[in-house]
Amino acid sequence: MIGASGEQRLALALGAGGVFLAVAALVIALLSDDDNTTTTTAGGCRVTTIAENELPAVVTITVAGPAGSETGSGEVIDDQGHVLTNDHVIAAAASGGNIGVLFNDGSTQVARLVGRDPQTDLAVLQVEQSDELHVIRFGSSQAIQVGQPVVALGAPLGLSSTVTAGIVSARDRSVTVPADQGTALLVAAIQTDAAIKPGNSGGALVDCAGELVGVPTAGVTVPNENGTASAGSVGLGFAIPSDFAHSIAQELIANGSVTHGFLGIGVDSTTAGNGLFITAITPAGPAADAGLQVGDVITKLKGEQATSAEQLLELTLTHKPGDTVAISYERRGEAHETRLTLGSR
Repeated sequence: MIGASGEQRLALALGAGGVFLAVAALVIALLSDDDNTTTTTAGGCRVTTIAENELPAVVTITVAGPAGSETGSGEVIDDQGHVLTNDHVIAAAASGGNIGVLFNDGSTQVARLVGRDPQTDLAVLQVEQSDELHVIRFGSSQAIQVGQPVVALGAPLGLSSTVTAGIVSARDRSVTVPADQGTALLVAAIQTDAAIKPGNSGGALVDCAGELVGVPTAGVTVPNENGTASAGSVGLGFAIPSDFAHSIAQELIANGSVTHGFLGIGVDSTTAGNGLFITAITPAGPAADAGLQVGDVITKLKGEQATSAEQLLELTLTHKPGDTVAISYERRGEAHETRLTLGSR
């Protein structure tokens, strides 16, 4: 969770075009519904060139289904017509409904849902193959650096083909957001001050070469007196890294779903803040097979200090069944190490 203080006061409220999660003095809003701003250059990026070359690959997505309606963004990622977006953009029509795609040239198509993964908040649609399709190029999110310029492309507040510019203000953020099946974790999220708002969800965060480095998903705003999100941006937005998004997209295209790892463990942060206290173990599960017991305190995961339950969730999202991870733990004050082989949900 992200907050301005240690206070853990949470408030959920429905707002126009999205779900807003108030955390302490901030509001993290899923971006599904700025001004239409284009900058000639920004931090070395020729934004006008990026807009001209990449906007044809970015689409506006409109959804209507039994669970309601939604507006978001997406990008064509291959010549087969696959479109990458956020799961929360299409969730309203996941059980039936209509998904429409508006292209930069004004043409429209009905899209088919290929697959979705609520746990990572990613989904893939498909439109008809055509010689007119423009495909966005994937860049390496691993190679991006804090301070480098980036450009966001999408449909904030339903304003199609909007372009904003900024920088990468931080990397590797763990951001938990509301999801269709509980919560989703934005793994190693990219933080940016490029103006993004509801409707940018699922769109494109690109580098100066016009290559996709992230999928804008969530933003932070200051709440109004009634606790709902204000219209102003405070320059804190979060994007799913392109390397991770590409991996999930390929699995969705191949299988229609994603298989995540399973640990079979429940934990709580210790009051001393020096580990994760094991509160539950699934019988005959991966953690039990690794020798872990209720009452143990996990001190390190893959060599890194264990400080948050989100680290365990991230392990399940970034590793596959059969992968093995190193775990250090304490039992009755004595240090131990084990290797846990992830299972499958």
